[in-house]
Amino acid sequence: MSPAQPASATLSLPSRRNEHAGATSPAAVDSHELLRGQKAVDIVHNGSTYRLQATRLGKLILTK
Repeated sequence: MSPAQPASATLSLPSRRNEHAGATSPAAVDSHELLRGQKAVDIVHNGSTYRLQATRLGKLILTK
């Protein structure tokens, strides 16, 4: 498996506020930004590589 983007690339995530509680909500990233026209992308997390892939039906699958 080769990474879909260089390890040096970074993704800037917008911060959002929860209006009701005043707490910061989790960051939201559109799947099209992650996949960038590809069917799958590798994600490295805590030293393990995971694969995020889009199915033909538009679902997402995350596997280790």
